[in-house]
Formats: sequence, structure tokens, C-alpha cells
Amino acid sequence: MQWNSLTVALALALLAPAASAQELETAVFAGGCFWCVESDFDKVPGVVATVSGYTGGTTENPTYPQVTAGGTGHYEAVEITYDPSKVSYDALLTAFWHSVDPTDDGGQFCDRGHSYKTAVFANEEQRQLAENSRAAAQRMLDQPIVTPILDSAPFYAAEDYHQDYYEKNPVRYRFYRFSCGRDRRVRDVWGERAYEGIPGH
Repeated sequence: MQWNSLTVALALALLAPAASAQELETAVFAGGCFWCVESDFDKVPGVVATVSGYTGGTTENPTYPQVTAGGTGHYEAVEITYDPSKVSYDALLTAFWHSVDPTDDGGQFCDRGHSYKTAVFANEEQRQLAENSRAAAQRMLDQPIVTPILDSAPFYAAEDYHQDYYEKNPVRYRFYRFSCGRDRRVRDVWGERAYEGIPGH
């Protein structure tokens, strides 16, 4: 087969997306209601995609009713796919701490119970960065941070109606977020540094 310049160009164009995909990385954060975490991180430059789901528990392929009822061990979490050439894992950690109340061990805002607690799920490469970032955030707050750094675990995507909920149901989403007191509490905790790294707040 003869390779002319057009054939080579087409081949390279087809290979480019695969190469780019290999360079993407993921982070998994539990920060209370996954609708809100997804909405926040979709605004961060360098974030390519977000998926709401469940992780950290023992039940395979859990459903939303199972997780919220308790007993599965799962957290509501968001898997964040990002381009490390545009945003670092450390920057995502900073955005995470400043978008939650990491001093609350009973859930987040109006949502109570284990599934709504905060957590960072880290692989071996991410763990030390996560530990260092948590220590820095704790020094900043001058009070204990209860958010654990946990080992990465199987991640199960939530039901379709949960994905991009803030875009599909903007009025209901805004009402929920306001009535739950999320933004008010985050600003109480972090002051001027609330939502650091997340545009639009």
C-alpha cells in the first residue's frame, strides 16, 4: 500500500483523539449532593467531563434508593475527568475543599447520613498530594477537617436522570441548592476563599 500525504494526514487525525484520551486523568470526590459537585466542577477550566455516581461501598451496581437508605457503604461522588496540562490534581483538590464543609462529619448541609459525607478517593500517585492538600486546608481553617482520604474503589455511575441534573432541571436544581443552604454554609466556613478555583460563584 502506498502512503501519500493525504493518507498519512487522515491516519494521524484518527489517532489524535486516542492519544489525547490517554493523557486525561481522573479524580473522584464525594462532597454531598452529587448534582452540586458536578455543577461546580463542570465550571473548572481543564475539566473535560463529570459523572455522578456511587463509590466506597460494598454493594455492586447500587441504586440511588439503596445508597440513600444506608447500609451499602457508598458515598454519593463525582468522577472528574480532566486534562492535567490545563489543570492539576492539586488545583482540583483546592477547589474541592473550598466548595464543601470539611468540618461536618454528619453529611453536607441539609443532606444527612453516610452517603452525603465528604471524602477524597485517591490512587497511590494521588494520595500524598491529597494528604498534603488536606493538611494545608486544615491550617487555613484552624479547625479539624474530618474528610477522609480513602483508597480508590470501584465507581458506579448513577442513574441517567442524575447526570447533568443542574442542566436538565435548572429551576428545581437552583431551588434545591438554595434551600439546602449549600452556598451560604460554604461561605460561612471559607469566607472570601469560598469556591476558590471554581468560576462563577
